[in-house]
Amino acid sequence: MISPEISVIIPVYNEEAGLPTLFARLYPALDGLGTPYEVVFINDGSRDRSAALLREQYEQRPDVTRAILLAANAGQHMAIMAGFEHARGQIIVTLDADLQNPPEEIGKVIEKMREGHDYVGSIRRRRQDNIFRSSASKAMNYLREKTTRIRITDQGNMLRAYSRSVVNAVNSCKEVNTFIPALAYTFACNPAEVVVEHEERAAGESKYSLYSLIRLNFDLMTGFSLVPLQWFSMLGIVVSLGSAVLFVLLIVRRLMIGPEAEGLFTLFALMFFLIGLALFGIGLLGEYVGRVYQQVRLRPRYLIEAVLEAQE
Repeated sequence: MISPEISVIIPVYNEEAGLPTLFARLYPALDGLGTPYEVVFINDGSRDRSAALLREQYEQRPDVTRAILLAANAGQHMAIMAGFEHARGQIIVTLDADLQNPPEEIGKVIEKMREGHDYVGSIRRRRQDNIFRSSASKAMNYLREKTTRIRITDQGNMLRAYSRSVVNAVNSCKEVNTFIPALAYTFACNPAEVVVEHEERAAGESKYSLYSLIRLNFDLMTGFSLVPLQWFSMLGIVVSLGSAVLFVLLIVRRLMIGPEAEGLFTLFALMFFLIGLALFGIGLLGEYVGRVYQQVRLRPRYLIEAVLEAQE
């Protein structure tokens, strides 16, 4: 296998229905670039025939195809980490297998990288998602940018390109739970973004439920910033001062007017509000403690069952 300049990393999880179309579009698009390349597929513990299809594709194009078969589902970002650790190119591109990002758009991020950038993200021109999903994504993007200072316009779009130096820096991190575009952004010296097309999913359904998206964004905010804790500390100070003022007002009112039964319901409402606030704070602190707990166990992030690649 010729030493590739470009490595395209594609995590695969239960994509049996869409893989033939992906193969039919991906390889002609990469052949057309006229640059040595490799495609690194990572089967993330698929329960369908995805692994078998990857084996067949490797046998058809062993010169440019490599497949890493994980023993169990490790998650999209850990699968990409496995790809990063096996990629050999100087420019590393990540792409989802669902064809919502057309493989023909890979050339755009490659061209932008050759302008001297070390990280190129992409922005979907016309998102083929429902209004609820698009609105939720925009809200989460805004909240994430305010808390982490990581400026990624379209964090859910995985068509991205990274320089070898950025990927090496990412590989040096041993975090067991991370968000790769954000982690790579922290190491980039000259990031950029390009606008790309977005298509409807070729087959199957999204692997991210609403809960998964919320969980991902919460992990992103707590994994890259202490701002949520700082915000809650400030909120605690404000609530404490407000409670002190309210206490004084209630004492003065009681002395001037006397006891009122109606005031009891107000106190109950305030009590439940403060209890809810305290539980939220405990949960937020628990998120940070939980991340430390996961890290100190030192368990492997993924287990590789087999690697399909041509012997040099």
